[in-house]
Amino acid sequence: MDTQSFANDPGHVVEADRAHVWHHLSQHKPYETIDPRIIVEGKGLRVWDIKGKEHIDAVSGGVWTVNVGYGRERISKAVADQLTKMCFFGGMAGTIPGAQFSEMLTDKMPGLDRVYYANSGSEANEKAFKMVRQISHKHHGGKKYKILYRERDYHGTTITSLSAGGQEERNAQYGPFTPGFVQVPHCLEYRAQDGLAGEEYGVKAAQAIEDVILREGPDTVGALCLEPITAGGGIIVPPKGYWDRVQEICKKYDILLHIDEVVCGVGRTGTWFGYQQFGVQPDIVTMAKGVASGYAAISCCVTTNAVFEQFKDDTDHLSYFRDISTFGGCTAGPAAAIENMKIIEEEDLRGNSTRMGEHLKGNLNALMEKHKWIGDVRGMGLFAGAELVLDRDTKEPVPEKQVAAIVADCMAQGIIIGATNRSLPGFNNTLLFAPPLIATKDDLDQVTDAVDQAIGRVLG
Repeated sequence: MDTQSFANDPGHVVEADRAHVWHHLSQHKPYETIDPRIIVEGKGLRVWDIKGKEHIDAVSGGVWTVNVGYGRERISKAVADQLTKMCFFGGMAGTIPGAQFSEMLTDKMPGLDRVYYANSGSEANEKAFKMVRQISHKHHGGKKYKILYRERDYHGTTITSLSAGGQEERNAQYGPFTPGFVQVPHCLEYRAQDGLAGEEYGVKAAQAIEDVILREGPDTVGALCLEPITAGGGIIVPPKGYWDRVQEICKKYDILLHIDEVVCGVGRTGTWFGYQQFGVQPDIVTMAKGVASGYAAISCCVTTNAVFEQFKDDTDHLSYFRDISTFGGCTAGPAAAIENMKIIEEEDLRGNSTRMGEHLKGNLNALMEKHKWIGDVRGMGLFAGAELVLDRDTKEPVPEKQVAAIVADCMAQGIIIGATNRSLPGFNNTLLFAPPLIATKDDLDQVTDAVDQAIGRVLG
């Protein structure tokens, strides 16, 4: 690790952070007596903090972003070269990397054709919601304005994205919310209340969406927004039959299917996008995080031409999409995304995600045999969760404080894992794993060995 950049006075860096930085998702009261953690370097899937401690990062930058790993010089060089030549121009004009990446991206997404650039997942979802609302006003007399979202799913932090958020604790104290967003039930087979399983449960869980549509009135519903695999809500892979029925329902009632790939996109599950695991054809797909693996800020809202064409009417001065994302005009994002996508292809990181995902799940299943506290293991590719329970028969969740203690124990061992937290009242009990797609068996063995030890120490 190169310590020269901070070796002269690391204490000053810590104090500057303590005094002035408002950290994300963090209670700052403890920082009055303990130091905030400062990460200074990364290489592969390892990072070092300011005290020199090495960690294996099993959550890709803490929030499932650094898909290709740290220290990719070819990405940073591509970004530097592009910024020197042309750093920015507002999105009303095009740029070379913007045009090139849009072609690369849509080539990986048959049936989708248009890319709208922004700078975060929340913003990409906002764009999609605005598109749905404008289509409603332009083509449905303003009536088909409602947007359905699923319990446990998460779509961002802005007020309107939270309006489509199915995590009660994330939403708490931020209302009132944008009207016209309606929740549908989740599809977590492990917690099915009626004893159903497999395809029978999947079809019924999808049918619950149709029930909501019929209750609200199909002529009032414009879109259904879902994660392909619920991420922060507990790594929920929908059962067989679910997505087929969802597609049928959307076509039946002329409802746009908006899939949020902010977490699952760009190789995380083993395919380019999570929805491609299920054979579904969306109308709108949003993405961020792994698009450029954190080397630059970029998000995309990708649509079919059928959606795009509804905004082309030069007889109406309000018909075009009257939206802009200032930093959607940055060229660093698509420049980084181009190299990121090339790396994933050249190194077969989608294939590695599939292979290493099976190894990770195998390790977690072995831990479930050893520890009675693990009630369920689920996931796809290098995206896995282990739900912790006090009793496998009752499925009573392990309290959030004990789950947090397991995460902290792993951190003390030099292994960074995640967990559902402050999201679902009473159900913040799932350990989360999403390491960079370069992970090896040895890396994953070290991760699950740490979890094994932590569970033993915290839960006995």
